[in-house]
Amino acid sequence: MKRVLTLSLCIWATISMAMGGNVKPVTGTFINLAYQDVRNRYTNPAGVDMTDPQLWEAKIEEMHRMGMEYLIFMAVANDGKAFYPSTLMPHHHPEGRKSPVEAIMDCAARLGMKVFMSTGWAENQDDNLRIPRIKQRQMEMMAELAGLFGSHTAFYGWYLPVEDCLGPVLTDYAVEAVNALTLRARELTPDAKILISPYGIFNSDFDHPNYARQIGRLKVDIIAYQDEVGCVRERFPLPRLRENWKRLADIHASLPIEMWANCENFTWERGTNDRTSALIPAAPERFRAQLEAASDAGVERIVSFMMCGIFEEPHSGYALGQPKLSAKAAKEYCDWYVGAESPRRLREEPLEGVKVALCSETRLADCIRGDENTSHPAWIHLPKGEHTIELTLAGEYEDVSLHLGALNYSPEGVVPPARVAVYGSADGITYKLLHTSQPSVWPNNLHDAWVQELPLGHITSPLRHLRMVLSCPTKCYIDELTIGK
Repeated sequence: MKRVLTLSLCIWATISMAMGGNVKPVTGTFINLAYQDVRNRYTNPAGVDMTDPQLWEAKIEEMHRMGMEYLIFMAVANDGKAFYPSTLMPHHHPEGRKSPVEAIMDCAARLGMKVFMSTGWAENQDDNLRIPRIKQRQMEMMAELAGLFGSHTAFYGWYLPVEDCLGPVLTDYAVEAVNALTLRARELTPDAKILISPYGIFNSDFDHPNYARQIGRLKVDIIAYQDEVGCVRERFPLPRLRENWKRLADIHASLPIEMWANCENFTWERGTNDRTSALIPAAPERFRAQLEAASDAGVERIVSFMMCGIFEEPHSGYALGQPKLSAKAAKEYCDWYVGAESPRRLREEPLEGVKVALCSETRLADCIRGDENTSHPAWIHLPKGEHTIELTLAGEYEDVSLHLGALNYSPEGVVPPARVAVYGSADGITYKLLHTSQPSVWPNNLHDAWVQELPLGHITSPLRHLRMVLSCPTKCYIDELTIGK
């Protein structure tokens, strides 16, 4: 199929600003010490001694190099055993050896990091505070932990593992359970920050008269909302998440509670939200879109469950994570943010001073981008096969870079073109091959939708007429050809 279009192409500049300001990086990570089920196959391998203090000293140093400022213990006990020197229960770590909690706290202090101490688990990951003995044991643990670490240099506050659902409206029980633990925490450590990380943005009833009121009743300092993109609570979570973040920001504008984002950087090896399916690194494009969405809404901090064990330094002496892809995910993240002087762009804006002319007869250059949804009207649908698109630009350009947006949604067989050949012409008659691109696709693509920006090469010769030949192995959705300086 050959499509010949004459249009004025939108010209874009590469910048380091999202629409709401700089895209925030991840500055905090949850720390998981226990292997509970298959979800932890790579993050907490069953064959690795996760109580080894030297392992944790190495991992905390790696997280620090990756830009982490905050560490959040998910739990400091499991199955009736403690990961710290408890007198309430036996220990997971060998007697006479430094506990992993002590090792993490001491390393964090040396590196100037801040730690949120957990109050769980009284029994296991399914702790239910409705059960009196569970609530009592968490209170006892908090008192013991306050005595051991309340004056530690790295101690910053408490993480309350009360992950109740926000939607449709936060329950009275959830509010009361959080506030009971908060009251005790403030008695023991008056200056400590209190953090919770609930889920349920996806099914929140923001218009319910009690929705904002229930959040306002919480006596905590920080709510790090789970964005649930990794958990795939919806078929296409990102488009609606962007709006939901803004609804939460409106609520927090009148509250003395900081709004943080807990952006999930994982996807699933097999089934979603399944304890028999391991957590593995998500596509970098999907994760960067999550950071962008949270930043646009004005969250104060972004943390993630979890960097350690999902993103891994390539040459770590204590390698965790999915082989190959955890190291690749870490490198791509660090190349994006940590290794740059400023955040790389996640958006593009029109070049200042350049007259931008729009063309109504095509979606390829209308400055409206398709999002992570197969039904978005901006997407141009190309069936399996080879397709030729020809364009006449509004002016002549040289020394520019070309990019093409493409949707990746493997569950419905939507993938980027396997090959894009770019030809240029000065007269529209004689074309010269300028660049051939063979886009790579992140292999962990069983569950997620993301927009992939395909680099089509840097063009040094004068360009007025453009021809793209796209080879589609199956159906392809493309949108927005951009030219960047």
